[in-house]
Amino acid sequence: MIPYAAIAAALSSTTIRVLAYVFFRWIPGHQLPPIIYAASLIYLTSFLFVPILNRRLARASTGIVKDEKRELQPVRLNRAGKKSKSETTIELKINGRVYKTKDPHVKWLEKGLHVLRTLLLGLPSPKSTLYSLVTLSINVLLVLGVVDVVYRGPMLYQSHDLSFARVGFVSDTSAKILVREPDVAQVPIYFSYRGAPGSGVDDAWKSAGQVYRLSEETDFTTTFTLKELRPWTNYQYAVSNNHTGFFKTAAPVGQMTVGRGTFTFLTSSCIKPRFPYNPFSHPLNIPGLKHLAKWIPELHASFMLFLGDFIYIDVPHRFGTDSETYRREYRQVYSSPDWPAVSDSLPWLHVIDDHEIANDWDKQTADPYPAATDPWNLYHASLNPPAALPNASYFQFTQGPASFFLMDTRRHRSPEYPALARSPDKTMLGAAQLSSLLAFLKRDEPAGVKWKFVISSIPFTRNWRLNSADTWANYLHERRIILEAMWDVGLRGDGIGVVILSGDRHEFAATAFPPPKDGKWPLSATVHEFSTSPLSMFYLPVRSYWEVPGEDDVDEVCIKYAPDGNSKFGAVELEEVMGGEQGLLRFRLFVDGVESWDYVLMTPPAVGGGGRGKDAIWG
Repeated sequence: MIPYAAIAAALSSTTIRVLAYVFFRWIPGHQLPPIIYAASLIYLTSFLFVPILNRRLARASTGIVKDEKRELQPVRLNRAGKKSKSETTIELKINGRVYKTKDPHVKWLEKGLHVLRTLLLGLPSPKSTLYSLVTLSINVLLVLGVVDVVYRGPMLYQSHDLSFARVGFVSDTSAKILVREPDVAQVPIYFSYRGAPGSGVDDAWKSAGQVYRLSEETDFTTTFTLKELRPWTNYQYAVSNNHTGFFKTAAPVGQMTVGRGTFTFLTSSCIKPRFPYNPFSHPLNIPGLKHLAKWIPELHASFMLFLGDFIYIDVPHRFGTDSETYRREYRQVYSSPDWPAVSDSLPWLHVIDDHEIANDWDKQTADPYPAATDPWNLYHASLNPPAALPNASYFQFTQGPASFFLMDTRRHRSPEYPALARSPDKTMLGAAQLSSLLAFLKRDEPAGVKWKFVISSIPFTRNWRLNSADTWANYLHERRIILEAMWDVGLRGDGIGVVILSGDRHEFAATAFPPPKDGKWPLSATVHEFSTSPLSMFYLPVRSYWEVPGEDDVDEVCIKYAPDGNSKFGAVELEEVMGGEQGLLRFRLFVDGVESWDYVLMTPPAVGGGGRGKDAIWG
């Protein structure tokens, strides 16, 4: 019979090792550390108790030393020294000596002396103190690694002294720049700018203003807006607290970038420092940013569209629900040694998602929403494009050959349950935001604008079948209204294509939404979605995306599914073809720093009329 202490040691050791691997490599969920801590207490207790059984056996009467190379099985002896099945005395060789004992655990303990069993199951070895210490050390180091992940960054790197500047939304004539400076000795803050050397613009420094007070109320941040700039021109800015940087204004609306003839921007979502876990890396290391930084000089992107989960407030442990706890998470990302390389020359624009608030958030503005959006407004919304409506948390802008609508899918959504997905009373966007989005899709665009981009923090497709209640799959009535409005864009015949960009799933998928076969819309009105994430976070070895043809008469066709990879981002390149009559979109997918896939779309033909007659022209 196996002793209970040994069973407990083996099971708890296996629990530590399996869950620590999952925590370090697959998903740093908040449920895992408490289980690992409890297993470690059971393991240490049982580990110390198992050798007591061995020592008790060693005190049994000693017999004749047998051949040390031969493992003896338990032998039952009678009082005359002959074998007998009726007696309970056992003779067994251990460490070259023969013991007589009535301990029923002896047989199992002898077999447990195997080195591999000690190392794999975490059991102590009565033969070797070295092997016992090795297997014990493995489990202790794994538990310490979990503690390191959970507590080291939040407790020891709170980044209160963070001082930095970054560029946000840049139009053809303006730019927004955020500055953080907690050192009162640096106040007042003076801001200036000039045309970058070689830009053809006056390179004399011009004042853009000054700030005489920075306080904890704004987490020591302020935003400067530069105006009356020249389109498609390089500028340099400087702040009196020794921060400087460069940015390039956008091309005028409807025009491509000068010289290259291509308008490029990037998209991704989901960042968590120090994942996958490396005990030797900086606690604020973000591996995915290194992959992004490598490609920035080559891609010449105008901006990054970051689609939510910039922080993970509840992964792997929530330390509070107050605004300071949320602020610390933002500061830690901006304090990462990998951040400057991806922001020095690349503006970032943002939408909010659940992990900036709480996992799968559907409680609108209830607590902790106010505390959660405090730093989001300070660090992100203040640098975003203009809000679609006053005080709105959704944004829209037009730049180059494209118009953008950045949705807020958290603040206004109905609870996921109990209402059914097709209920007309269930909303993701709320009435005002839905109205703004439909107006955006319906409006005429300036000459040269070939694309409308709808930006969603969560997937529009329902092909992601796991945890689909948090996606548009649980809000189908409102989704159908939006889809029909998107198909109407292709029906109008003004040559504009509609594309959805999303994130959240920690996987990549490209999906096509062709209109119903017998409907009023031409096939050329097909809407496409590119869902890309994470920029630096986990992915799961579980396949969660598949299509179901003809589901509710809406086909959602899988073009590409790429679930693997801890770092994914997309580059969207827009060009003009056929003398500017049509627009071309090339989507390039990068996984773990390597370009792995690309896809090309064309805008529908700029031909009036309706129905399938356009399809012959479109192809």
